[in-house]
Amino acid sequence: MTAFNDEAVTGDALRRALGVSRRRFLSTCTAATAAAVAAPVFGAAPALAQDGAEAAGYDGGRSALVPPHKRGIILYTVRDAVGRDPLASDLPSGFREVFKQLSRFGYRQVEFAGYGQHANAPGGADLGTVQGAKLLRSWLDEYGLRAQGSHGFIPPSWPLTPSDRDTFQRYLEIANILGMEHMGTGGDPTGTPYRADWDLAAQKWNTLGAMARREGIKLYTHNHDSAYDFLLDGGPLDAQGRPTRSSGIRKLEYFLKVTDRKSVYLELDVFWAHVARYKFHTYTAHDGSQRESVFDPAGLVVRNTNRFPLFHAKDGVVNPQSGLGYDMVPFGTGDIDYRRFFTRVGAKNYHNPMVEQDTAPSASVPGQSLEYARIGYNNLAALRARS
Repeated sequence: MTAFNDEAVTGDALRRALGVSRRRFLSTCTAATAAAVAAPVFGAAPALAQDGAEAAGYDGGRSALVPPHKRGIILYTVRDAVGRDPLASDLPSGFREVFKQLSRFGYRQVEFAGYGQHANAPGGADLGTVQGAKLLRSWLDEYGLRAQGSHGFIPPSWPLTPSDRDTFQRYLEIANILGMEHMGTGGDPTGTPYRADWDLAAQKWNTLGAMARREGIKLYTHNHDSAYDFLLDGGPLDAQGRPTRSSGIRKLEYFLKVTDRKSVYLELDVFWAHVARYKFHTYTAHDGSQRESVFDPAGLVVRNTNRFPLFHAKDGVVNPQSGLGYDMVPFGTGDIDYRRFFTRVGAKNYHNPMVEQDTAPSASVPGQSLEYARIGYNNLAALRARS
């Protein structure tokens, strides 16, 4: 999977595609490796971190780009801790102990990525039931946390089967017990580039979104980079009768147009959106010409503020040798300019950023994911508007 031809993007063009400043780009590229750039921050307090959520001199937090009550984390980041056997480790293990630790760090919101934990943890292995949700809610309340969303069940079929409807309704019931305002999924609405498939996906999501809305919940889909590739919606047809060229609209942009704005929402994964900016910058127009269109993640949010109630705050270090353009690192230790991103998108009392790092768990360093969660919180809390 190559993002650019070797000759096509170098120097300033590559820097613009990655969305970083010239100084930051040059300093990163002259380092021996991306790992060498990131490594020193893992075991020590990062440069952005401050002692306490609202340190002296920060005007009581009024200039914070992410208010204290909006600082969240998706539990996928610490999934190894949730799944750890409490009888075999002194580290926080299972939902209750992990909630306690995250609360100590300062987090006030969590996003679920399933309801399973180790069987030896309080409550047992499966808390994805009405009784399990009540237990989870009691622990959330105990530690001052709010469940803000979840990556749960989205029926795979369309039209919906009676079983799909029943299962989806059960997940809505669990979400309501947990006090969630949002419920979603970790996958894209469809995996194809064709407009007809996105039209079908929109039908399904409009139906599910209406079901969720009746329960007082906003249904959302989480993006990966491929969802911001260009939609194939015209030009000559291939042998299967499918379009081969694009009008220049991106797949999720089209999805926003054809779904109900009061029932269907999105969670922008800022890391994967920047990967999309790096990878998907040119398209073949209906007339066969090659055209350039550089993706602007913050701009998309600004144009559709109410459709993006959630973000994944995930960071990366620039790596021009990577097919993604970035290597994932703990939040606040990478090259994605989150101060600029949060400043541009605004509406800080509406958006809910969830710290995430897919690669936080480590088999050789059992406490790593929770340490990265701590680093992520400190860096999220330290983001301030420029005076």
